[in-house]
Amino acid sequence: MIEYAKVILPKVTFSRELFQKELHKCIEWIEKEEIEELRKWCQENFGDDYPNILADAFDNLAA
Repeated sequence: MIEYAKVILPKVTFSRELFQKELHKCIEWIEKEEIEELRKWCQENFGDDYPNILADAFDNLAA
């Protein structure tokens, strides 16, 4: 499922809202063991553009 996220997320970066929606869907579908890998990959690829969205999405997992 992580490979799906790596295909979809770059395609929706044109829209902040769509990126956030797709990121949340990917997090829901992904295996628990892959969450950290996805977080690191997202940070590397989208950390400069969407730091708040990434923080909200991944920080909420810890709660």
